[in-house]
Amino acid sequence: MPAASSVPATSGRTPTVIRVLSLATFVVILNETIMVNAIPRLMGDLHVTERSAQWVSTAFMLTMAAVIPATGWFLQRVTTRRAYSIAMGVFLFGTALSAIAPTFAILLVGRVIQAGGTAVMMPLLMTTLMTVVHEHDRGRVMGNVTLAISVAPAMGPVISGLVLQIGSWRWLFVLMLPIAGLVTWLGLRQLENIGEPQTGALDVSSVAFAALGFGSLVYGLSKFSPDDVTAPALTVLAGVALIVIFGVRQVSLQRKGTPLLDLRVLLVGTYAKALTLMAIAFLAMLGSMILLPLYLQNLRGLTPLETGLLIMPGGLAMGLLGPTVGRIFDRFGGRLLVIPGAIGITAALAGFTQISASMPYWQLLALHVLLMISLAASFTPVFTLGLGALPPQLYSHGSSMLGTLQQVAAALGTALVVTVMSARSTSLIEDGADPVSAQLDGMRLAFGVSAALSLLVIVAAVLLPNRSADPHGHGGPDGPDAEPDTSGVDAQSVADGAEAITAQAAIAPQLVKD
Repeated sequence: MPAASSVPATSGRTPTVIRVLSLATFVVILNETIMVNAIPRLMGDLHVTERSAQWVSTAFMLTMAAVIPATGWFLQRVTTRRAYSIAMGVFLFGTALSAIAPTFAILLVGRVIQAGGTAVMMPLLMTTLMTVVHEHDRGRVMGNVTLAISVAPAMGPVISGLVLQIGSWRWLFVLMLPIAGLVTWLGLRQLENIGEPQTGALDVSSVAFAALGFGSLVYGLSKFSPDDVTAPALTVLAGVALIVIFGVRQVSLQRKGTPLLDLRVLLVGTYAKALTLMAIAFLAMLGSMILLPLYLQNLRGLTPLETGLLIMPGGLAMGLLGPTVGRIFDRFGGRLLVIPGAIGITAALAGFTQISASMPYWQLLALHVLLMISLAASFTPVFTLGLGALPPQLYSHGSSMLGTLQQVAAALGTALVVTVMSARSTSLIEDGADPVSAQLDGMRLAFGVSAALSLLVIVAAVLLPNRSADPHGHGGPDGPDAEPDTSGVDAQSVADGAEAITAQAAIAPQLVKD
């Protein structure tokens, strides 16, 4: 993948390479949630406990967290076609192995291999988009990408519910094989290489520190419970310590070598703000995505398929609204979207604190759709503003940092809401409350914690600039030599531009050294 800005940016249309990568990313991300409903089947067929069966999802998440930090380095060292063929080849092999797995251990290996291929696709898509799409079209194209990557997780439980109604859990992988194979074939037919690979040695110690650090952090967070705090806390602390060592190592390599994950992306103010907003919003979103199915299935008696169908409209609304959000961003900038979106996230989560054993389903559906639409209004501008503020040399590293933090935020959000809910429910039961009322109260408190955290999203949204000044040399929509249009320039635009220029100046000397 390129890191140079010499690659021409297209304007006015979505490049074929982005369409192909979006389709492939949809297919691989679908697998992150497709096993949610298969836990009971795995327990019976492969003779494992529920805790063990949950590892088909946990192992996927851990692998993503461990592999994504290395993708920034990897994408700068191989061509677009090579990265795509490796990612999809690994994914196909993992899918085939999972389909024929004779034991649960082999199934876990297959899921880990699947996740290894999936981990490359998202940074590959984002990095390629930022390279080949003109700055003034990025909102629109990022919106189209959002349609693919947000609908996939929402469709996973629904598709798995339908398949499991008529067949074995193995069909979840068998049916995926020809689809992924066709997507791979189409991609290799149509993809062209973007830019030239760079040279640079792989720092093995950085790979080890990143994999162990982020893997331990996510694993520890995923194991938190009121009955087991000490061991997960120690695992989290060990992960944090390894991540600190990893960070120190990267700073050292930035001066004299090739970092695995270039931390200079954090010197760009707009990117750092976008990263913070995305992490908190993702944490709040994942918390609600865990709590709502628990509420619908455990307290309202819905089947997994019925639960998936109820929450699917929210995911579809988020995805289908993506292109519209992108066009609004291209025309008016980010503030018109991100600030109302942040407020909508808080309002939806606050609404969920009022759940009861008889709350009408239409109210639940409306709150979930509001949450998903608000997230759509936030994520597309945040991704575009954050990555757009980086110099092209750091696109792949910025994409990798976003992907890594998403996995950490997902694990933290899940651990937080489950721990709060369980602790509150257990306390009430010990005081004599009936289990249903206690669990409801625990869920209300967990939603309240998520709503409180989402207030920080509003603060981060207010601090974000309306636009990132284009640091890539593309100029305005009429080319670099066109006369500038100053009719719409205001103090905020000047401040946004100054921030981006200052950030570029701050990191330019180090980039030249490397």
